[in-house]
Amino acid sequence: MRHILVTSALPYANGNIHLGHLLEHIQTDIWVRAMKAQGHHVTYVCADDAHGTSIMLKAQETNVTPEALIASVKASHEADFAKFLIDYDNYYTTHSDENREFAELIYRRLNAEGHISTKDVEQLFDPEKNLFLADRFVKGECPKCGAKDQYGDNCEVCGTTYNATELKNPYSTLSGATPILKTSKHYFFDLPEFSEFLQQWTTDAGRLQPAVANKLQEWFESGLASWDISRDGPYFGFKIPDTPANEPDKYFYVWLDAPVGYMASFQNLCTQRQESTGTTDPQRPALNFDDYWLSENQHKTELYHFIGKDIVYFHALFWPAMLSGAEFRTPTGVFAHGFLMVNGEKMSKSRGTFIQAATFAEHLHPEYLRYYFATKLSDKVEDMNLDFENFMQKVNSDMVGKVVNIASRCAGFIVQQHDGVLSSNCSEPDLLADIMRTGDEIAIAYENREFSRAMRLIMQCADKANEYIDAKKPWAMAKQQGLEQDVQDVCSVAINIFRQLMVYLAPVLPELTDNAKAFLNLDDLSFASRNTLLLDHKINPFKPLMQRIEQTQIDAMMAASKQDLQVAPEVNTGIGATINASPMPQTASNRSKQATRQTAIDEGTDASGESSDNSDSSDSSDRFIDFADFSKVEMTVAQVVACNYVEGADKLLQFTLDIGRDTTINVFSGIRKFYEPQQLQDKKVICVTNLAPRKMKFGISEGMILSSGDPKTGLVVITLPDACQVGDKLA
Repeated sequence: MRHILVTSALPYANGNIHLGHLLEHIQTDIWVRAMKAQGHHVTYVCADDAHGTSIMLKAQETNVTPEALIASVKASHEADFAKFLIDYDNYYTTHSDENREFAELIYRRLNAEGHISTKDVEQLFDPEKNLFLADRFVKGECPKCGAKDQYGDNCEVCGTTYNATELKNPYSTLSGATPILKTSKHYFFDLPEFSEFLQQWTTDAGRLQPAVANKLQEWFESGLASWDISRDGPYFGFKIPDTPANEPDKYFYVWLDAPVGYMASFQNLCTQRQESTGTTDPQRPALNFDDYWLSENQHKTELYHFIGKDIVYFHALFWPAMLSGAEFRTPTGVFAHGFLMVNGEKMSKSRGTFIQAATFAEHLHPEYLRYYFATKLSDKVEDMNLDFENFMQKVNSDMVGKVVNIASRCAGFIVQQHDGVLSSNCSEPDLLADIMRTGDEIAIAYENREFSRAMRLIMQCADKANEYIDAKKPWAMAKQQGLEQDVQDVCSVAINIFRQLMVYLAPVLPELTDNAKAFLNLDDLSFASRNTLLLDHKINPFKPLMQRIEQTQIDAMMAASKQDLQVAPEVNTGIGATINASPMPQTASNRSKQATRQTAIDEGTDASGESSDNSDSSDSSDRFIDFADFSKVEMTVAQVVACNYVEGADKLLQFTLDIGRDTTINVFSGIRKFYEPQQLQDKKVICVTNLAPRKMKFGISEGMILSSGDPKTGLVVITLPDACQVGDKLA
């Protein structure tokens, strides 16, 4: 028996649970249930991420205390997750005594070993709110093109990146006041000291998915930089201990204590179990914190984090470095998943596809979503599309038309003609043995997080059962005298296969499985139970186990989503992670800029990449260029080798472009709101290749992809036909 601790990323406590969150938590729950069904001891904990400036400000807006706000949100989150049958052993909060104690302990240990340093940082300060301003809270005029109302890190009109201190006529979006420059001491965690350790750790077999490990190598090649772990008050969080008495209040940045919440939630569970010592409940055995978190025990127990790909850097760089430096164990594995699209596009409020968990549960059974996600999830870091037409077809075809149909077609003959008793012998031992053997492959697929493969194998078994029933035609045999035993034998084989399918589907469909237990008159549907047949066994009358999905249900859900968003527009848009994601690890290319900026809540304000300057001038000498000027522009046919989201930026896509001559370049483009990465994969585009490389927040951009349209309302990337050769110049 393996002893395993599992976590999902902590939802941020400032909004409702939506389908994006559910993707990750359903994935985790399926894996946990599958491992438990195979006989392992698995503990699953999570918590709300309850700190940060956003929560403080939202509490002020709603005229409640931050504590009251996060308590209300936590109750809502737990209720939503329960609707979708997410079975945590403990769901806690980062605003807890346990979390404070572990955060302080880790900090003190890191400090004692010389891993913490301080540095003065100059930032913009709101004199009315008495608050240092993150880039998203500052607007002004672009220092290059003069465009108004640009955020504090980049211009959406000309694409220039800058420090917030460079804005002309800046103002605070919180109060409208003119910010002032103010210097403050910040505390930094010396991440570069752990570079060698992290390079080894991230490449250990099974630790990370290959795509994630390869991506992280880019940051090692650029060079890691120290990580700002402090924020100035006012701030809702934990104060940094042992600071000088004459210093203003310093708080842990939310991303320092957020992952510590995994430890705190588990410690809280251990305390609960210890207080209930003496109970005989095998589902709630005693737990010891040290067994799972001390470094010397990391080969005895296992620790896995399920996360979204947007927070890989924190879980695969900062978090293991912190743990290692503080003498705690590091994760056995970190499993990342992609983002969720709906009907082929980003979730949209206007189209009603930004669906909250509660809204889905009001109109459709949550297990429909669990099954559909399972058919799409793999061990890859791939984005998933929830296509509602395909969703309806797959659930109706697979679950209603194949699996449940096996029991509904055969149960009546057993109950009505044989008093509900199955045959005392199996008339098709080879068929049953084949389906039992398939269970070994299904178990492996579950453990490897290849849920889509597991579902395909299960449906193949269902197909074999239905083919068998169609071939034998028990309804026709039942009309003939003397074939009663044959009918019982055929239907008993079918019911046994149905039982096997319920064993295999139990991690995905726990409620359906419980109802099937009642029908089958069984208490156990663990993986081990599949190795025995139901012979001379009495079943109960069949009751419908699952209903077909109707289009009207989907339409009503989407309509309700539009209404919900009109009433409550402020929702958490994070996918399997906190909404206020901090910047990615600083590298040599952006270290100096990041050191002078507060980056507490930068999501949504990152550099927008290249777009044309739409400014106009009445002076014709400024509007026209001569041929010599034009001839300087080198436009090259390029092919998109890779296109990816930029973690921490809501406007950028990152391109790797093949420009010919065995040369690839890196380009950032501010078109994320108009394109998903896969839409541009392998496309041939026009790239300006002789622009001077530009240092941006997330790396170096070495060119510009040409597009047309308005950067505020719609940009269309200019793509070329296949006949165009990569590397050719446009003339």
